[in-house]
Amino acid sequence: MRHQKNKGLWWYFVSLVFIIILVFILISSPLVFLYIHFGNLDAHGRNPFPPVMTIILFSLVIGTTITIMVGRKILSPITGFSNAAKEIASGNFHIHLDESHRVREIREVAHHFNIMVQELRSIETLRNDFVVNVSHEFKTPLAAIEGYATLLQEPNLTRAEHDEYTGMIIDSARQLSSLSGNILKISKLENQEMLTELINYRLDEQIRQALLLLESLWAPKQLLLNLELTELLYYGNEELMLQVWLNLLGNAIKFTPEGGEISVTLQLTDSGISASITDTGIGMTKNVRKHIFEKFYQGDPARSAEGNGLGLPLVSRIVSLSGGTIEVSSEPGLGSTFTIVLPVAT
Repeated sequence: MRHQKNKGLWWYFVSLVFIIILVFILISSPLVFLYIHFGNLDAHGRNPFPPVMTIILFSLVIGTTITIMVGRKILSPITGFSNAAKEIASGNFHIHLDESHRVREIREVAHHFNIMVQELRSIETLRNDFVVNVSHEFKTPLAAIEGYATLLQEPNLTRAEHDEYTGMIIDSARQLSSLSGNILKISKLENQEMLTELINYRLDEQIRQALLLLESLWAPKQLLLNLELTELLYYGNEELMLQVWLNLLGNAIKFTPEGGEISVTLQLTDSGISASITDTGIGMTKNVRKHIFEKFYQGDPARSAEGNGLGLPLVSRIVSLSGGTIEVSSEPGLGSTFTIVLPVAT
C-alpha cells in the first residue's frame, strides 16, 4: 500500500488559490502580449517578454501572499474546532470556543459546539453522580447484611437477638430489592419517549386501591383520611400510574406524625384532571423542594434507611411521559401538597 502524506485543509486552500492565480495568468498573458504588440511598443525596440514575466511573477507573489494571509484568517477557527474536538475526545468537557467571529456561519458553529459541550458535561456529571450514588446506596444495606450475618454466627445467641439480626437482614435485603427495582424502572422510563399499554380505567378507584395497599402504614399511625374523589375515567398506563399514587401517598404517610391528616382530592378542571395530595407532616424547606425530583436526593439524611431517593424522580418521569405536570408546595412544619395535572383524552 502506497504511503499517503497527510495534508491540512490550509495546504489545499493555498494550492487551490495558487492554481486559480496561475490559470488567470496563463489566460491573461497572451492578452498582455497582444496589447504590447499592437500598441507598437516593439517598434521602439522594446522586448515584450520582460514586462509579461514581470506581471506573472508580481501576480504570483501578491496572490500567494494574500492567499496565505486570508487562508490563515479563515481556517484558524477550523483549527480551533479540531483542537477542541481532540480535547473532548480525551475527556476534557471544559472547552469553550469564542463566539465573536465576524463570519456568521463560524459564529453559529461555535455557538452550537459550546452547547454540545455543555450538554456532554452535564451528562458526564450526571453519570458520575449516578455511579457514586448507586455504589453508596448498595453499599449501605450490603454492609448491614454482612454485619448482622456475622453476628448470627456468634454462639449463645438469645432468641431475641437472633430475631433482631434476622429482621435487620430481611429489611436490608428488601431495601436492596426496592433499590434495584426502582433503578431498572427509572432507567427504562428515561429511555422511553412515550407510554404504551394505555387503557381507560377509573382513576378515583385506583387512588382508593393505593390507599388500601398502604393501609398497614397509615392505620397504626391513626391518620385521618379526607377523600374528595370525583368519578373520572382516565386513559393511560394503569400500572405506572398506580406507582405514582403509591409513592406520593407513601411519602405523605411516612412524613406525617401520628394522629395527623392526609387529604386527597380528584377533580376535573379547565387544565385537565387535577389530583392533589396534602398532608400535615413535617413539610420541606425551599432548598429541599428544589431538589426532591433529583435521583438519590434525600431531604432528611436521618431517614435514608426508609427510602432510596428514587420515588419522586420516578413519579416525575411517569407524569411527564403521561403528558402531565407535577408541582409541590410546602413549608417546614406546615405539611406538603403535591398537585398533578393530567391531560384529558380527546
